Amino acid sequence: MDETRAGNGAEATNDEEKADVTKAGKTAEETTGHTAEGSAGHTAEDTTGPTAGEPAEEARTEGEAEESAIERPSGVGQGAGAVVSAALGIVSLTGNWVGTVAAARQTLIGQLQTSSSASVAKQIKAVYGDAWHTTALWGGLFALAALLVGVVVLVRPAFGAPGKPQDTWVKSVAWAGVSLGVVGLLLAVLKYSDVLLALPSGG
Repeated sequence: MDETRAGNGAEATNDEEKADVTKAGKTAEETTGHTAEGSAGHTAEDTTGPTAGEPAEEARTEGEAEESAIERPSGVGQGAGAVVSAALGIVSLTGNWVGTVAAARQTLIGQLQTSSSASVAKQIKAVYGDAWHTTALWGGLFALAALLVGVVVLVRPAFGAPGKPQDTWVKSVAWAGVSLGVVGLLLAVLKYSDVLLALPSGG
């Protein structure tokens, strides 16, 4: 009887030890599983989150930059037009090589078409008067070009991006070109109509 009891006690002890070992194994597996899942989750979030967000933010920034560039013109063309307008206005007042060549050509034509027996008044008109009128005509054309270019530059912001103010220096130079164009055009009309610096009479 004692041996049977001892055997039963040993078997019970072995069963308890096996149960403890089994519980310990399950606990270790659960702990390892949770740890692995948590680490994998954090790693996936860390890898996916910022990396996936960066391209979207960069694309958004590039899109905004392109829209700003489209909506806000640089104004280089307007500045160039204002400078051209002022230059044309100055040329209309000081003279230009086109007008000089045209006047010289008209003088030569007048000399060839006028005989030496013609009256003095006719010779003056043919040799000097027509050349003077040609110079006034070319000066008026340059003045008109300066006036038109200046006006186009001044009204250009009305047809561009709303809310984009025109630079102050562009306005100033464009207004200078318009003013010079008006003065040059007025002087050209006065010279061509012989109101200003009329030809001397031939008696």
